[in-house]
Order: sequence, then structure tokens, then C-alpha cells
Amino acid sequence: MCEIFGLSSQCDFIANDYLKTFYSHSSHHPHGWGLACISGSGALIEKESIQASESNYLRERLSQPIVSKILLAHIRYATIGNVEYKNCHPFTGRDNTGRRWTLIHNGTIFDYPQLNCYVKKQMGDTDSERVFLYFMDCLDKAQNQKCSKLAFEERFALFDEIISGMAEGNKLNLLFSDGKYLYAHTNCLGTLFYLTKDNSTIITTTPLSDEAWQPLPFTRLMAFYKGKLVKTGTNHGHEYIESPESMKLLYSIFANL
Repeated sequence: MCEIFGLSSQCDFIANDYLKTFYSHSSHHPHGWGLACISGSGALIEKESIQASESNYLRERLSQPIVSKILLAHIRYATIGNVEYKNCHPFTGRDNTGRRWTLIHNGTIFDYPQLNCYVKKQMGDTDSERVFLYFMDCLDKAQNQKCSKLAFEERFALFDEIISGMAEGNKLNLLFSDGKYLYAHTNCLGTLFYLTKDNSTIITTTPLSDEAWQPLPFTRLMAFYKGKLVKTGTNHGHEYIESPESMKLLYSIFANL
């Protein structure tokens, strides 16, 4: 699988120390890396389809301060989709009101028919990109029906409903942002942790220091604003537990790629 990293901060946060440790895990996740520094309606996306520790570009990037209030990072272990740039996270795009969204995913969608139509629409091959495209279409449809932008509470309720259904039978560790809020979800116990410090919250797959990391509450969507938890969604109860059956299904997906 992959590892993911997210930051929500009240003030500009220099993330280099945590990112260096995060990207050092790439020997076990060698199929690409990505970084998104997000500010309002803008997102600087940088990624390559090579192992992070082998990237001269990333090495130079980390030699200078990486500063942001909202940040996403990803290292990829390919399960679905070839090792190509177009399959590297983050995925980003704008909804029909011009708001930019950026998403990273760690997990596998084994069964969710609503994503099938995106196989021919997506740029790459990953289930993660299909999740992102589905999110955007659902959001656009809701805003078209309202004939205006959805407020934060409405957007949160929409994603809460979608994720509650999608999580059943699927591993769905997600971090995504609209440039203002950082949304987080896991339904696999012990696979996302968070640290609160200096008016900031950092979320990652594996603790990155000796500080007081805590397991992120799972089977519910959470939203952070300026480093603080501001909204918790429905406890949908769809815990993903890896089983021999799920691994057999994953191998069968591989065989059909």
C-alpha cells in the first residue's frame, strides 16, 4: 500500500523535518512520490513516478524550506495502476464553482460500482483517481441542483454520506482539501496517526517522531481548519480488516490489469 501525510496549520509551518522522515520510507513504497502545497484556490503539485529517495529533484526541494498552512504528501506502492506519472498522487481539479480540490489516498476499492464509469474518463489507471473524479461529480451535481455553491456544512454532509457508503468493504484512508479545510478519513485501525503542536495538526500513516502521536479516530470523516478539528461526521462502523479473501480479490484485480 501507500503512505500519506497531511498538514493543517493556523500559521505557515516549515514541514521539512517531518517530510524528510516521511519520504525516507520510500524504500518500501518505491513507485512514486507527490507533494502539494495548498493555499486558497491554488495548489502547487509536484510529483514523480520514481522512488522518493532516488529523486534528485526532491532532494533539492527538501534542501529549502517547504512552508505551507495546508500540505499533502504521498509515497506510492502500486496496487492498482501502472508505475507512471499519471498514477502518482495527489490528484487535483476544480469543481464547477472554481474551488480547487486536492486528494491523496491509501487503500483499495474492491467493490463500488459507482466508480466503474470513470475507467474510460480518467487520465491514469488508479482507483484513487476514480474516487476523486466521483467526489467532484457528486459535488458538481449537488451545486447544480442548488444553483449555487454549497456551504461548508453542506459539503461536509455530502462527503460524509459518500464516504460512509464507499467505506463498506473497501480500505479508504483519505486526505483531501479545498484550500481551506483538510478532510481526513480512515476505516482501518492503526493506519493513520495525528500530532497536534504549535496550532497545527499533522496526520500520517506512521508516527514520524518521538512526539505524542495518537491514532486518528476511525470510521468517521473529520475536518480540520487552521490546525483545529472543527467537524466530525457519522460513525459509519465500516471497519476494513485485511483478510485472505480480500487479498485474493486484490490478486485477481492485478491479474486483469
